[in-house]
Amino acid sequence: MNTKKIVSRTVWARFMAMMLVVVLWSCGGNEEVGSESMISGANSKTWKADKELNAAGDKDKLSDAEKQETMQFYADGRFALGGGGELQTGTWNYDQAAKRLSLQFEGQDVTENFEVTTLKDDKMVLKASDGSTMELEAE
Repeated sequence: MNTKKIVSRTVWARFMAMMLVVVLWSCGGNEEVGSESMISGANSKTWKADKELNAAGDKDKLSDAEKQETMQFYADGRFALGGGGELQTGTWNYDQAAKRLSLQFEGQDVTENFEVTTLKDDKMVLKASDGSTMELEAE
């Protein structure tokens, strides 16, 4: 009888341990990516670069010009990138399901696409096609 109870407890303990591993694995590692309104706010929202990593994951120092640049997203789909006396404008689109932010600069035929790896009210992390990432903070 005692052997049956010990085996039963061991099986139950292993089962519970495996369930815990499954639950932790399924919940971990996935950054939540928010909605379009988190990018632009109700009317507009301004973002500033905080940190940049190259494709290898090494930190790239932001230049003084990059530290001064701001990107303002408007709820109507427009954006303005300013800094260093220059202003670039265009339109933006966010595909929440694909976690993809697309920027179409005015007067250019090329669309810049970024994977949005993190999107919160005060933080956005964009990954470029070359693997580099830019961490932005909301002002």
